[in-house]
Amino acid sequence: MAKFCSLFSSSSGNSTFLGNGDRGILIDAGVSAKKIKEALLSREIDPSKLDGIFVTHEHSDHIKGIRILASTYKIPVYATEGTMSALEENGTVNGKFPFEIMPREGVQAGDLFVTSFETPHDSRESCGYKITFPHGQRAVIATDIGIITPTVEKALMGAELVMLESNHDIAMLQSGDYPYYLKRRILSDKGHLSNIACAEEAVKLIKKGTARFFLGHLSAENNFPDLAYQTTFSALEGEGAREGIDYILKVNAKENTDGIIRF
Repeated sequence: MAKFCSLFSSSSGNSTFLGNGDRGILIDAGVSAKKIKEALLSREIDPSKLDGIFVTHEHSDHIKGIRILASTYKIPVYATEGTMSALEENGTVNGKFPFEIMPREGVQAGDLFVTSFETPHDSRESCGYKITFPHGQRAVIATDIGIITPTVEKALMGAELVMLESNHDIAMLQSGDYPYYLKRRILSDKGHLSNIACAEEAVKLIKKGTARFFLGHLSAENNFPDLAYQTTFSALEGEGAREGIDYILKVNAKENTDGIIRF
């Protein structure tokens, strides 16, 4: 049975577990290795049975725990060529764990087959990941994206489970205390996805079979979990979809205490 759990999700740290049986992978490791280990063990997941850490990009909230976690358990680390070069430059890649540039054709990590897709973000070479499970279920992780490009949309379509960025409320961001340059960065095509953009994409996805939506990477300053939830909920309900019957919708907590989702 396919397993999913957002362990941490915010601008201060991100890490997501996906697995099958007693093994699995992480998408990013952006908090301390100690916190990730504790989060996994609390869900009866053995860190030594991780078959890979797949890095979306080199920003600190996605890589903070990689060096120690991967070194301790000898976990292979995968990233795009651009991201891997950044990890080498900042000392994350230290020769104490296996690392590999993400193959364009994808990679088998235990029971899971993982492919990457290009995402628009202000980093070296960011990407999202599509995970295919042994029985054909598909999950897609797509955060830190300024806009939904055709490449991103193609990756998202048809996935049973999608973790999609719902970073900010536009009005809150525009009227908030952030300096102008930072507001401009977040709102740019290489920034972060707004609640409205997330909701619009969710409407497209539910028509293509997605039934499990997880909203991630919420801003602590420019969003509220209830607001992110309500924006996508209203859009889906406006299309006649019924929560609990046609879909489930959850907002990822900054530090999630929920158990594993099985699908």
